Amino acid sequence: MLRYAFALMLAATPVLAQEMTAEERAAFRAEVKAYLLENPEVLVEAMDVLQSRQAEAAAQADAQALATYKDAILASKADWVGGNPQGDVTVVEFMDYRCTYCRKAYEEVANLVEGDGNIRFVVKEFPILGPDSLASSQFAIAVRMLHGDAAYEKAHDALIALRGSPDAETLGRLAESLSLEPGPILAKMDTPEVAQVIADNHALAQQLNITGTPTFVIGDEMLRGYVPEEGMKEIVAAVRG
Repeated sequence: MLRYAFALMLAATPVLAQEMTAEERAAFRAEVKAYLLENPEVLVEAMDVLQSRQAEAAAQADAQALATYKDAILASKADWVGGNPQGDVTVVEFMDYRCTYCRKAYEEVANLVEGDGNIRFVVKEFPILGPDSLASSQFAIAVRMLHGDAAYEKAHDALIALRGSPDAETLGRLAESLSLEPGPILAKMDTPEVAQVIADNHALAQQLNITGTPTFVIGDEMLRGYVPEEGMKEIVAAVRG
């Protein structure tokens, strides 16, 4: 920590550092060390300032990226839109059906959307946790392409609750439970059209520096990770405010 603090001080005074002799540098190092040992709170203050600046820079970068890719985030025809399609606030979720925290957030997001009544909710299929994640998203997208939004919503809900591996047999039974013919859906899963939806979402996530699920976009704010319902209510209220 002391070495790091010394490096920061030298970086802040490059001309002084270049002009120092070896002896002067050693003396300066000793003075810095003595000062920091006597005033360790300075290190805490410096780290707090650094973290604050980094957080501010990250927030600005997020806001700029969200503005740049606004249409792809909010208005892609490949995405299912739930809640109130004419709502005054849009909540976008990049999600993975096999993600533990996506499953934890599922009910709370549903409560938020239903309880508010004026939220437009967009689901971004973003499978990142392996073959089971990919198969689940392929199934959901195929259902929407073949049978529309209402069928997708039911499939989405069922996949979130699914605990077994989404192999062909399991997904076939799932389709039947939704009163859908399994064959066409299973065949549609491996088509270029379905693959393109997932590829586009992955490309968008890369541009937004999204690497995990769930990730939410609300207004000009990006929320990486699980957020409790009350926290999301506060953010929605702030967007409206």
